Amino acid sequence: MNKIEILKSNLPHVAGILGKHEYFNSAVLIPIVFIDGEYQILFEKRSANIKQGGEICFPGGRIEDADNDAVDTALRETHEEIGLSLEKINVIGKLDILFGPRGVLVEPIIAEVKIKNLNELTLDKSEVEKVFFVPLSYFENNEPERFNIHTSITHKSFNSKGEEEELIFPNNHGNDTYYKDIREVLVYKTNNEIIWGITARLVYEVVKKLKIV
Repeated sequence: MNKIEILKSNLPHVAGILGKHEYFNSAVLIPIVFIDGEYQILFEKRSANIKQGGEICFPGGRIEDADNDAVDTALRETHEEIGLSLEKINVIGKLDILFGPRGVLVEPIIAEVKIKNLNELTLDKSEVEKVFFVPLSYFENNEPERFNIHTSITHKSFNSKGEEEELIFPNNHGNDTYYKDIREVLVYKTNNEIIWGITARLVYEVVKKLKIV
């Protein structure tokens, strides 16, 4: 077998994500509830004492080795965080994988949730301060605000022993900044909370799917 044949036999049948294991791999559930005569999206507000405390998010978290797939992760985390039983969740599909800042990879799972009110949920107060609904129509009728965040990466190199070592990149021109980026951030301002970042981006993608006829 020549090198081309070896290479061909070892290529993936379906392209994956190169270096996926280097990211924080996570999954979230986007819960849509029909209540009070219209569809609503269920959100969480993180407890103040955890990472990114006080931010609005969807239930979810790290994909663990024991999880069969991202759907398992989203369902498990949803049950742990807000006590939603699996028989009340009807998974309808997935959005595209989202690459967030700081090495985060998010697999979004969309589900119809069968509850009549928020009293049916049991919150893990160590992680979730509160849950609330926002009508889906609000996002359909209101475009998000858009902001640009400027980021840069400066290089500091370490060898395999953990020792700092100078590494010269081509075309550095004597500047320590190796990479600059401008990232657009979406923001929805509701009556009570500000929904932004990854959560806002996922909401925006849901709304885009609803506009496809």
